[in-house]
Amino acid sequence: MQNLRHAATEAFHRLGLKQRHLGYEENSQHCHLLRRVGEREGGMEREKERENYQLDEADPSYSKPQPHWFHTLQVRRLTVQRERSNSDPMGGKSFDQEFQWKTGLQFGTANSYLNLEKLGEGTYATVYKGISRINGHLVALKVIRMKTEEGVPFTAIREASLLKGLKHANIVLLHDIIHTKEALTFVFEYVQTDLAEYMKQHPGGLHSYNVRIFMFQLLRGLSYIHGRRILHRDLKPQNLLISYLGELKLADFGLARSKSIPCQTYSSEVVTMWYRPPDVLLGSTDYSTALDIWGAGCIFIEMLQGTPAFPGVADIFEQLQKIWAVVGVPTEETWPGVNELPNFRPEWFRPCEPQQFRNVWKRLSQLPYKTEDLAQLILKTIPRDRISAQDALQHPYFNTLPPPIMQLRDTVSVFKVPGVRLETEVKDIFSPSRRIRPSPLVPLAKCW
Repeated sequence: MQNLRHAATEAFHRLGLKQRHLGYEENSQHCHLLRRVGEREGGMEREKERENYQLDEADPSYSKPQPHWFHTLQVRRLTVQRERSNSDPMGGKSFDQEFQWKTGLQFGTANSYLNLEKLGEGTYATVYKGISRINGHLVALKVIRMKTEEGVPFTAIREASLLKGLKHANIVLLHDIIHTKEALTFVFEYVQTDLAEYMKQHPGGLHSYNVRIFMFQLLRGLSYIHGRRILHRDLKPQNLLISYLGELKLADFGLARSKSIPCQTYSSEVVTMWYRPPDVLLGSTDYSTALDIWGAGCIFIEMLQGTPAFPGVADIFEQLQKIWAVVGVPTEETWPGVNELPNFRPEWFRPCEPQQFRNVWKRLSQLPYKTEDLAQLILKTIPRDRISAQDALQHPYFNTLPPPIMQLRDTVSVFKVPGVRLETEVKDIFSPSRRIRPSPLVPLAKCW
């Protein structure tokens, strides 16, 4: 204790302050606070800012700058505990009581992370918002329950093995894996929401510039995994996470497969039906990266329109009819080999002629032609005719983005490029409660 007091006194002298100005009592709690702040990089400078705000205004040497983040740096000096708010994850307990820094903790151990709140639950896993007791970062804890007779689900093994080797700004980052007898826990970076929730918050279609930024990031992530011969196989808005800045990240690699692993065929029961390409709906199991490209095209249209591109309801054949209503029913002349696919029976479908996309999805008629052109290149019926993710990134549709965005390293966010930011969505403009937010994104409890 004597050493801590001595260190604190030296710190005050270096800052040119007197201890009496702070109003602190030298007890163990405040010494612990000083120790924590002093250990963090740049902590001493932030402590000086706090102390400048708490000086006695009667002091003639007192100056009162007003940075906009003042409220975030104040040290609470209330003697009465405030009532718990509904958003308080600590249950009314103080941060120091519930959370302690433990520098000796290591990755791979369950006690290195603290659960804050439950975010969702699925068939195999439960997702929690948590905090790392190693570095204090927010994380998402995906807890996969172990079944005695089955062991670890194969989707979890596949997801872990693929994500460990993927380091990209547009792919969710896997921090840690914890294996116990009861569960397998994946520790992911915490991301505030997903594209499905974002579109739900902004119905009627997104701002065209925001669609361009989201689409560029989606194709950038796909180009990265396709270059490593990995197929995602489950693209949908729910699996595209969105950070508070607008960073888009591919998530949920449970159905992903590596083409580098020898395999004769793949399953046709992949991808949520609305985002499944016609060749896979027709029963093809010999597919490649074009599978993901079709899903990206469906998401592209959904972001523009505000509604799914091909919203089938009942079964595969209804889903195919939705697609044929836009691109036309294929024939052996227009799609060589289509008659050999298991689920193709021309007599089962109503005759349909190809339509112009702008006549089907009206938003395209309000935008430059290059928007429709990119959609047509992505939503090609024949898989081998679909544009690749890498080629799509070079399409004129993206020419309005700053040129440096094309030369970024894999791990660098597009929002590091000057001038790249999300525009305010229409609903935010007409909602006063949203205008006060520094970001057009609404933080939601959604992560992986």
